[in-house]
Amino acid sequence: MPTAEKQVAGRRRALIGVVAVIVAAALAAIVVLLTQHDDGAATAAPPPTAQAKPPETTEPATNAMPRSEPAAIDIPRLGAHSSLIPLGLNADDTVEVPPVSKPMQAGWYRYGPTPGETGPAVVLGHVDGNKLPGIFFRLKELAPGDAVAVSRKDGSTARFVVRRVDQVPKDTFPTDAVYGDTDAPELRLITCGGSFDHAAHSYRDNVIVYATLE
Repeated sequence: MPTAEKQVAGRRRALIGVVAVIVAAALAAIVVLLTQHDDGAATAAPPPTAQAKPPETTEPATNAMPRSEPAAIDIPRLGAHSSLIPLGLNADDTVEVPPVSKPMQAGWYRYGPTPGETGPAVVLGHVDGNKLPGIFFRLKELAPGDAVAVSRKDGSTARFVVRRVDQVPKDTFPTDAVYGDTDAPELRLITCGGSFDHAAHSYRDNVIVYATLE
């Protein structure tokens, strides 16, 4: 028969083992990246599960617009125009992308803010697909000060100004910077970039444009 001290020590070791398993599982879930193996697919890490729905805001920014689904996006410098389709989450909690069979189609992440609302609205598009240029083929050419306009279903237009363009490896995708809460209306444009990984049938980097509402 074990002594009381040995029984307590055994329970402590068991508890430590359970906590370690829970922590490991949580970390694995947070670092899941979308790995859509299509030529030119716009891939991006999903937001943390806790942020999968639109964040609630009690005091919107003074220039914030009411929620309204986006209809189309225009980027004058690139001569890019596309309607916007809603994108949700895949079964593995990764973000959907527009169909690669239609590389000129862009989409918006419907579980985040709509363009013009307080927070980061996210639009994804392909750099290419089906051996054709995609809607964001020239996205990396944008520079601070360039304009992006998103027309909305309520008849209004959210006009953004680019403030930064980044190119980052997909395995270090800045999830918090892209999907994290902001105090003002912002826009993220995401596509693929960098060199092409023929084994994985996808690009190694993401091009990310950060823009703010005028």
